[in-house]
Amino acid sequence: MLLISFEELCQSAHIKQEFIVEIVDYGIAKPVSGEKTNEWVFDTGSVKWLKKAINLHLELEMDWFAVAMIIELLKQKEALKTENQYLRQRLER
Repeated sequence: MLLISFEELCQSAHIKQEFIVEIVDYGIAKPVSGEKTNEWVFDTGSVKWLKKAINLHLELEMDWFAVAMIIELLKQKEALKTENQYLRQRLER
């Protein structure tokens, strides 16, 4: 698992700190460690979800609660798709 600090995440993904704090508050993404904001460390897989959440919020003018619900559904869809692919591979054996 690759990790990225809060500051590195903001700089590399060009994301405002306030957005990341809101996203964490709504449970869209969770730091893997750190108690204070400036100590947060994220899994690099979170970057994809952070960017999607911000795009939904800005481009579709959705509130964070709605964004959180949509991101959760997209994560579930992705997990089901992965499981389906795995099961199909097992059936082909």
